[in-house]
Amino acid sequence: MRGARPLRRLCAQSRPAGRHGQAQPSRGNLLSTARLAALLVGLILPVSGMAFSPALAGPAPADAPGGPVSLRVLPPISQPGARATSADKAKVVLITRVKPRRAAAVRLQVRTSSGWRTIKKARTDSKGTYVFRAALRRGKGAATYRVRSGGNASSPVSTTRWLTPSFSDSFGGRKLKKAWTHRGTSYNPAVRRCSRADKRATKVGGGVLRLSVMKDPKRKKKCVAASNGVFGKYVYRLNGHVGTQESYTFTYGVAAARVKFPRQSGQHGAFWLQVDSPDLRKVNAKRNGTEMDVVESYGADMGAAEKSLGLGTGVHRYVKRNGQFTTVSDGGYVKNAAQYLSGRNDSFWGRYHVFSVEWTPRYYIYRIDGKEYWRTHKGISGTPQFPILSNLSSDYELGRLKNGDKDLPQHMKVDWLRVWETGPGAKR
Repeated sequence: MRGARPLRRLCAQSRPAGRHGQAQPSRGNLLSTARLAALLVGLILPVSGMAFSPALAGPAPADAPGGPVSLRVLPPISQPGARATSADKAKVVLITRVKPRRAAAVRLQVRTSSGWRTIKKARTDSKGTYVFRAALRRGKGAATYRVRSGGNASSPVSTTRWLTPSFSDSFGGRKLKKAWTHRGTSYNPAVRRCSRADKRATKVGGGVLRLSVMKDPKRKKKCVAASNGVFGKYVYRLNGHVGTQESYTFTYGVAAARVKFPRQSGQHGAFWLQVDSPDLRKVNAKRNGTEMDVVESYGADMGAAEKSLGLGTGVHRYVKRNGQFTTVSDGGYVKNAAQYLSGRNDSFWGRYHVFSVEWTPRYYIYRIDGKEYWRTHKGISGTPQFPILSNLSSDYELGRLKNGDKDLPQHMKVDWLRVWETGPGAKR
């Protein structure tokens, strides 16, 4: 369906041109360097006909040495739950693999003052992989883990590297911290003639950032726009859309946000990373940067063919064709998204889940509560990027609310956002 596919093309303001808006494919839309630099902030353009890259495509990350059994520890990026809570209570993710690849019994052990103690038992899948979740700390310090399978043990891994995030916001108090700025505060006739970002659509309280799509109280007349190719009249909307481009960027690491999305279609909530200052003198992802769409939620009824529950993901990267810059997109709807939930009572709109990206010089890996759902080795940025949180209503989706404008406002809630840097300048 044209306009239904997720994947935001690279957003601009001397940044890649964004996808959060018009219902046109991103492929083949040639843009000159001057035009790319002139595009407005926060365009979010849905992509039709998008090919989905399987979660297991691309290079595998390096494991801790361990011979037949290996173990790798990631930051505390697993914390499903119904309520807002402390980010410090999130669990680290421990990825174990056995060789040769097969289903095998494994035991997670923690180092104590008296030796190794088994704390969890599991069985790997047919590919020899299992993901454990465990505490970041033991006492007041780091925890050390290993995995045993039969008579073999992995090398120990420590959580020391992940004890202190490089950037953290748990949205305490009643005001948005100065690290964040509001993006896309002007109407954009090309993609969002009826919507713009405004601080009134952003609220902090109870340890949660609420990003809303709401009626603009100052616009009394209705807006005429095409939703899925059909013109209609809609109330003007205000959107929550914030980023750290003026205060915080990073290169390489793990970025994660604990989010609860709206259930309805008619807008899309997103957690994404954008390039700070792309160098467009030639195509080189290390200098151009990419747009990393860690997650976009289009509503529970979208992406039915892929059983995505509305979740989309991917990247948008530069290429050069016929002497001009253009962007191509990799990704699509998340396949069989229910596998990342704990059961029938779990959901991406009724409960919080942690969505994360692991960004290295070789690959991006996206995860939900530590479980991988997409990866790629294409378009890997090597230049500073910054996190963005948004809940946007582009023209193409305005007609999707079940009861029309009566269903406004729609809310996306963010419990916390953290970044653990791993680049050359990161603290070890």
